[in-house]
Amino acid sequence: MAKVVITAGHSNTDPGAVNGNITEAEITTDMRNIVAYCLKDLGIEVVTDGRGNDNQTLRQAIKLIKQGEVAIEFHCNAFHLPTAGGVEALAQPKDKVICQKLCEAVSDVMGIPVRGPAGGFKPENSGQHSRLGYVREGGIILELFFISNPKELATYQAKKWLIAREIADVIAEHVGVGCKA
Repeated sequence: MAKVVITAGHSNTDPGAVNGNITEAEITTDMRNIVAYCLKDLGIEVVTDGRGNDNQTLRQAIKLIKQGEVAIEFHCNAFHLPTAGGVEALAQPKDKVICQKLCEAVSDVMGIPVRGPAGGFKPENSGQHSRLGYVREGGIILELFFISNPKELATYQAKKWLIAREIADVIAEHVGVGCKA
């Protein structure tokens, strides 16, 4: 049976970026739970960094990475301009193709741009990042959208189940499990 690791960015004690009363940690925990549900529905074993509202620390999430054929942690970008937008994924070069497919899937459902010239893929040392523990250990950080962009946030909230299903389908294809229609 295929096995994947799905984790939520930030933690029970770190809310991450905030837009009004919505936190990045809440969004990523919710997406983790929905994607895990979709993957299980496809017959894939899933390891997560918590259940329900529980969102363990980065240190705990990193320990899980090696248990799966692929490990993905969800995050949201934020910027001071509310018009900044798009999806991107940070990973090691070995994961470039799946990163591009994940970004394309999110982009297609949300109608938002894929960021950067490499189809959404960015190495861990790009932009403001220098060293990302999750990526360094072999995981993928998927920046779903900009929480600071009200349009993207509203689209995410309206379509999160569709986004999760598309992400699950990309992961299933990656690990060689047939997708349900």
